[in-house]
Amino acid sequence: MDAIERVIISGGGTGGHIHPALAIADEIRKRYPTCIINFVGALGRMEMTKVPAAGYDIEGLWINGIERKLTSLRNLTFPFKLLISLIKAGRLLRRYKPQIVIGVGGFASGPVLYRASLRGIPTLIQEQNSFPGITNRILAGKVDKVCAGFPGLSRWFPSEKIVETGNPLRDSVMKLLSGSRESDAASHFNLSSENPIVFIMGGSLGAASINSSVKDIVEGFIRSGSASYTILWQCGERYLKENSAWLKEKVRDNPWLAKSIKCLGFIDRIDLAYSASDLIASRAGAMSISELVLVAKPTILIPSPHVSEDHQTKNALSLVERGAALMIKDSEVLVSLGSTINSILDDSSKTKSMCKALRDSARPQACSEIVDQIESLLNSKR
Repeated sequence: MDAIERVIISGGGTGGHIHPALAIADEIRKRYPTCIINFVGALGRMEMTKVPAAGYDIEGLWINGIERKLTSLRNLTFPFKLLISLIKAGRLLRRYKPQIVIGVGGFASGPVLYRASLRGIPTLIQEQNSFPGITNRILAGKVDKVCAGFPGLSRWFPSEKIVETGNPLRDSVMKLLSGSRESDAASHFNLSSENPIVFIMGGSLGAASINSSVKDIVEGFIRSGSASYTILWQCGERYLKENSAWLKEKVRDNPWLAKSIKCLGFIDRIDLAYSASDLIASRAGAMSISELVLVAKPTILIPSPHVSEDHQTKNALSLVERGAALMIKDSEVLVSLGSTINSILDDSSKTKSMCKALRDSARPQACSEIVDQIESLLNSKR
């Protein structure tokens, strides 16, 4: 086929949308180094900083989703924002003249994909979850192709449009397929590697329940006078100020804690976090699941209760049923996380079997398959 020269990738809102978008962009650039790739996101959302940091240009739309509480005042502005975003999306399509528009979910993908479909521009959705977001469900009948991260999406998308590829992952995470550990990973976070390192994260936005459980674990360390393992804690940007202040106070009274716990809002070098870790406790978002099976470290999944149709529990069970992970309900994480971590660290045979089951679940070729589908779609439209 002819070279892919111009692409728009639209969407964002959370790391679960941004990371696959960047992975797809990187794979396109790998095959077509001169391709011009423009991102479109939502003003004020994390993609507006994360995408430029990865070396790509991004335009922002003045758009947000509909609040679940229908009486919310923010919903009053939604029709106006949607209209403005549709107008700007049309202008961006005229300016950049993309050969294809790729949507990864999130508010900003809607206006761009909708306008592209009306103009006859080829469109593709990369759906990460077992339960699609509202934007992708609305667009189901308009896009040309859907690359699915999980099976079972024919309930929402025409089956003839679906190709199950798995979720695309960044090169930095792909390098961890062997389960190797970089020698300087712990020092990157200024952590001691004398004890096992446990990476605890509540998703890109953080989770109050998981943060509370980490505090409870640290209080236990203080009561015993030592830390039995080291914690790398991604608490979420919105919780960073509160939790940093709490930890600073604890370290002031217990200086030995400084090398035993690191609190960060968001971790850009997730590859080093994974590499440094001996055990990972995480939300069960689709992209987290896809990365964790590749990393193949003993895993505890804590599904978020605040998602549509409890899809994170479904994601988690896909690994739990294969013996690849353990699951803790969000309502039980405060009392159970610490003991579950200890039980895994104390059982070497359990950790080995979990790691093998995780590796057997990996889909390392997902990103390449998605770009294959992009090429196939463009060939079919010639």
